[in-house]
Amino acid sequence: MKPIEFELERTMRAPIDQVFARLVDIEGHNDWMAHTGTMLKRTRQTSPGELAVGTTYLDETATGPIPGEIAEMETPHKIVYHWWQKSKSGNLKFEGWPSYHLQPSGESETLVQHRNRLVAYGVWRLGAPILRRFAVKERTTTLDALKASFERN
Repeated sequence: MKPIEFELERTMRAPIDQVFARLVDIEGHNDWMAHTGTMLKRTRQTSPGELAVGTTYLDETATGPIPGEIAEMETPHKIVYHWWQKSKSGNLKFEGWPSYHLQPSGESETLVQHRNRLVAYGVWRLGAPILRRFAVKERTTTLDALKASFERN
């Protein structure tokens, strides 16, 4: 099965450390991403301790709860999330790896390259073209919400 992959870019008006901090603050996503037109209603960290590879979370979305974890983290340049959605019978329907790659751009700006990899399983693969359009829209809205969160400050 061929994954759905695409990349988006935005320049944030904030230093790299501030952008990275906002992206890794899982519960802070509720402040800038939830209720901006994304499917995210609320998110919360589900494992104790400081954020690190393996930290788990649960997104409450318009399609139901979606668990995830931090798959990779290189402070302050890279964060990769991994989430999955299963059917009622326990089979994987979808799995995604949204990642953010940050580079300083001048003294107080950061270039964010947002890469997304999404895999559909079973019968869900048939909807790949529609799923791709939905994913691009969802991730564009997310990146625009992140950018807007720095413009409000």
